[in-house]
Amino acid sequence: MPALPPSFLARPIAHRGLHDRAVGVIENSPAAFAAAIAAGYGIELDLQLSRDGVAMVFHDDSLDRLTGETGPVRARDAAALGQIALAGARAGDRIPTLGAVLEQVAGKVPLLIELKDQSGGLGVAGRDLERAVAATLAGYRGDVAVMSFNPAMMAAMADLAPDLPRGLTSCGFDPAEWTTLAPETCAMLAEIGSFDAVGASFISHDWRDLARPRVAALKAAAVPILCWTVKSPEVEQVARQMADQITFEGYLA
Repeated sequence: MPALPPSFLARPIAHRGLHDRAVGVIENSPAAFAAAIAAGYGIELDLQLSRDGVAMVFHDDSLDRLTGETGPVRARDAAALGQIALAGARAGDRIPTLGAVLEQVAGKVPLLIELKDQSGGLGVAGRDLERAVAATLAGYRGDVAVMSFNPAMMAAMADLAPDLPRGLTSCGFDPAEWTTLAPETCAMLAEIGSFDAVGASFISHDWRDLARPRVAALKAAAVPILCWTVKSPEVEQVARQMADQITFEGYLA
């Protein structure tokens, strides 16, 4: 399994870029990525799929929260999505493609890429997003790693891009919050049971659940432990007792 590059452990990782809506720098925007690069932070970003099979840098599966448009991201082609302004963006930033962000980052900082679930239930839903990501990342020279809450997506990435470092995004998977999943599925996911099967080399775990024995066992086996999402220096101090690196927002880590 490909190892997580050391650069991911050398600097904090800005969650969806170094965003600050109060000054018009919106999450997962070119401005947020530029700010992270300028500050020397790594970058975490999210991917959804366009109707025509392009990896788009956008967190939600719906346009409603972050733009003036409504409806699913996947209902529109990449060219149309690229014309949609991010609400509140001071520089008129629009939804970027993964390819555009790779050109912007150009290896200056490590890039942690989360593939958002396309199945609605952390199951298998074809490999369209995975294929788009693998194709777009082919030949990229910077430090990059992929991850997902959905183990099936990392299994697909193992087949499509075996040399890319891959990990699992993880948490306590409370069934009361993950209502689309069966309780036994939640239990398996909470124990990060697919780690070996998908050839993962790291996890990014909810900082509130870092005391889980399974996390300690992985750390004892020299697995890098990243965590999400730290929002204050006080929480950072707590998280770093277990995590090797943090993903943060809302302050300067």
